[in-house]
Amino acid sequence: MAEFPEGFLWGGATAANQIEGGYQEDGRGLSIADALPGGKQRFAIVNQPDFDWTIDEDKYTYPNHQGIDFYHHYKEDIALFAEMGFKCYRFSIAWSRIFPNGDETQPNEAGLKFYDRVIDECLAHDIQPIVTISHYELPLNLAQRYGGWKNSYLVEFYTNFARTVLTRYADKVKYWMTFNEINSAAQFPVMGQGMVPATGANDKKNVFQAWHNQFVASAKAVKIAHDLKKDLKVGCMIIYATSYSYDANPVNQLANLQHNQDFNFFCADVQVRGEYPAYTKRLLAEYGLTFADLKTTDGELALIKQNPVDYVGFSYYMSTAVETTGATTDQVAGNLMGGVKNPFLKASEWGWQIDPTGLRIALNELYDRYQKPLFVVENGLGAIDQPDKNHYVTDDYRIDYLKAHIQAMAGAIADGVDLMGYTPWGCIDLVSASTGEMSKRYGFIYVDLDDAGNGTLARYPKKSFYWYQDVIKNNGLEKPNKDSEQA
Repeated sequence: MAEFPEGFLWGGATAANQIEGGYQEDGRGLSIADALPGGKQRFAIVNQPDFDWTIDEDKYTYPNHQGIDFYHHYKEDIALFAEMGFKCYRFSIAWSRIFPNGDETQPNEAGLKFYDRVIDECLAHDIQPIVTISHYELPLNLAQRYGGWKNSYLVEFYTNFARTVLTRYADKVKYWMTFNEINSAAQFPVMGQGMVPATGANDKKNVFQAWHNQFVASAKAVKIAHDLKKDLKVGCMIIYATSYSYDANPVNQLANLQHNQDFNFFCADVQVRGEYPAYTKRLLAEYGLTFADLKTTDGELALIKQNPVDYVGFSYYMSTAVETTGATTDQVAGNLMGGVKNPFLKASEWGWQIDPTGLRIALNELYDRYQKPLFVVENGLGAIDQPDKNHYVTDDYRIDYLKAHIQAMAGAIADGVDLMGYTPWGCIDLVSASTGEMSKRYGFIYVDLDDAGNGTLARYPKKSFYWYQDVIKNNGLEKPNKDSEQA
């Protein structure tokens, strides 16, 4: 494995709504994540025409309410991250913990004090906090009363939230991201934009309008951060799923090009380059729209132009393939999106195709396009872990997955890519966003909790914990470590 740059940010990533719990403690309001039922059918449920964000505990379970109770275990968890050697920890601030309904003018001080403690605990262990301002946890009131991000009022509410946390933590947090996986709304506007079919999620005009409002909000956050401190770095964050044409048919090659533009690049093009790309015309036309159908102003477009992000954060779990001629109909699942089955790849237990070479391609494609630093802020393997009688998990499958992707990153660095860091997803077991399950585990740390919410919540390092500890210690260079085998 090639050596990584000095100062490379090794760490891990989580989201408030999937780990914190304490969902009604210390003045916290409800978020959209609190209304998402648990289980493999959660997306099917929220996509029903009559879904209206009502929480029905007689009918469904809501694992996000408890998460893994990071709210009361944060010191223990951060100490375990420090034991692994984390240089950074990416987490999100729950908007409804700071502004319970999202539209208040004054923040909830108890919520801010919680993040005071979390950030100070990280710094006490020499761990740099990496903060996502909005990570799939829009205050529920903003989805119910305002209809989600299609409503331009949310720009003002988000700006107030962003200004509050940026001002509070400017001296302690250098790296920020404005919206998690902002392009996910192309497939599923529920989590990223707070819209369901009953509030217009199926109307692409609403999706594009919501994106525009988020682009404006992101630009305002960047401006606030840079006005506070010149050295604050604010990034965008997208899903990136390297995409291949299924074959050499020019029809599929063109379809793949357009898929890349529409999904992988569109949101980043606006946030990084500061303007809508030329292919916006073709993309909108596919839905019978023109740019004039969106509510935009010259002032908003100028703001977006003047305040591009400083770096590109992205999640990478799998690749996809595009086939439009009917040559194959075999479909596979993925991170909020699927595609046709790639015969050259194996898949995880949840059907996501495993493609470490695709990460090297992704890094090259993004860096060639934007020439700005990149940050792999999510990557990992969701799997069913079987602990032994001592609660130890021998997760060689996870180690193999991560090792191959770290090797791919090393290859991209050797290619000349400017890569800032790597924060594997779910560095501690948490509630899966896609299925609302605990049994789909990603972490280096096993949490004793099942899908029904039963368990002691005790934390136990897995074999991958000691392996990753060694990777960080050697800055990516693997060396034999007896502790890794004896742990």
